[in-house]
Amino acid sequence: MPDFSNTTIAILGVGLMGGSMGLAARERLGVERVFGYSRSRRTLGQALELGAITDQASSVEEAAEAADLCFVATPVRTVLEIARRALAAGPGCIVTDMGSTKSSLMAALTPEEEKRFIGGHPVCGSETAGVANAREDLFDKATYFLTSGGGIDPSNYERLHGFLTGIGARPTAIDPDAHDRIMALVSHLPHVLANAAMNQAGSVNLDGREALLSAGPSFRDLTRVAGSNSGVWTDIFIENRRWLAEVLREHARGVGRFADALDDDDVNFVEQTIAAAAANRDRMLEAGYLEPADLFVVKVPVPDRPGVLSSVTVALGNAGINIDDLAFHRISIEQGGVLSLVVSGDETGQRAVGILKELGYDAVRVPFSSAEAG
Repeated sequence: MPDFSNTTIAILGVGLMGGSMGLAARERLGVERVFGYSRSRRTLGQALELGAITDQASSVEEAAEAADLCFVATPVRTVLEIARRALAAGPGCIVTDMGSTKSSLMAALTPEEEKRFIGGHPVCGSETAGVANAREDLFDKATYFLTSGGGIDPSNYERLHGFLTGIGARPTAIDPDAHDRIMALVSHLPHVLANAAMNQAGSVNLDGREALLSAGPSFRDLTRVAGSNSGVWTDIFIENRRWLAEVLREHARGVGRFADALDDDDVNFVEQTIAAAAANRDRMLEAGYLEPADLFVVKVPVPDRPGVLSSVTVALGNAGINIDDLAFHRISIEQGGVLSLVVSGDETGQRAVGILKELGYDAVRVPFSSAEAG
């Protein structure tokens, strides 16, 4: 594990996510200096008292100028502006964000900005908001999506990947558009449904009895995220409106089919729908990461040209292969370099090699112990 104790980080937007990142960096990686910036002095004071930051910055520029690694944890519609200010102020700083939409952000970057900006999205959180609810274990075993442009400097990607692994997250490369389509379905849709169900129940009063007052545990579980920070979620819904609208319409068609089955007294359809849902939920719950029993290194000779790192990491991420660690050794501009990807298990290593060979890369796998010895 690389030593990050002398790394200075900046948190731009010290709320639940940003505050948790500061706590994780300090407590798990021994980071000594964490600059925090927020429009609210009260929030900065809370973050300082909690230990999420060590220094208060009066501007984005002041925080980024002092940092080696900068996390933009502001609402999604402000990320691009804040990221650009950070990139300009800190010429040696790696800048990333923590927002849940990526397509428009990554498409707006210039080739020069792509060298030091990596889109990030930790798939974790809480229905509670604010730095007061931050905790250092928020990212434990959480999928942490990374999106990079074709011009990314591999050493910057390697540095961020190692940092995120060090705080307990599972960094996973993904195409920006695929990211937004998936998030529309598994993150944004549930929020819309929770709000709709809560408002529907809230509008019903039968025989003087409000429906909400009869709600049981299932309704409370379903609507746990209803009413979450309206400003943040309005921004997310609008930013991802294309894919969210699509999955909402598909969901409506599914609900319509279920309603038709009820009208038709179609017991088989109802039973099959419930059984399929149970099977899918079991698959989801069983998909947690296991501690790697053995590690293999997939070595990939690559040319030194834009887009190579993204094509390799995204292809493996889309195949469900988690990269536990990575390193890039540049030989020369003419010869390119060697990308070393650490994966768990021989079967996973074989799959990774097969995928990369199909992409035209002469990949090989070796046991981690042999790679270390060599």
